[in-house]
Amino acid sequence: MKKIIILNGPNLNLLGEREKSQYGSFTLKDIEKTCKQYAKENNLDIFFFQSNIEGEIIEKIQNARNSQNGLIINAGGYTHTSVAIHDALKILKIPIIELHISNIYNREDFRHKSLISKVAKGVICGFGSNGYTMALEAMKNYLNK
Repeated sequence: MKKIIILNGPNLNLLGEREKSQYGSFTLKDIEKTCKQYAKENNLDIFFFQSNIEGEIIEKIQNARNSQNGLIINAGGYTHTSVAIHDALKILKIPIIELHISNIYNREDFRHKSLISKVAKGVICGFGSNGYTMALEAMKNYLNK
């Protein structure tokens, strides 16, 4: 069974409350439930994690190098600012998918720059909460090559 970690960065714990016009009314718990159902149906073992603390995300990335087959990351605002997360991801030998709920290229200019894209196999953005299952599907297909 392939192991995939799904990491979520700052403020994603407030989905369903914040900027509903941008993110919709679903919560991170709703997304996690959908991901777990998808994983069960597709023989995947997923670990879902969210933190507002950069160091906790980095520790999960570092730990993933020996325990996971793939990593999906929605780093939130850290996407555009965290060299430390970029560096941690760069060390990994497992595939990485960068994920965003909104289309970061339809938003403020500062969101157009990602420090994660250069170390990711691919980027999924703009498909709302469906992006998570899209990322799982893409990772499953990549790992089964």
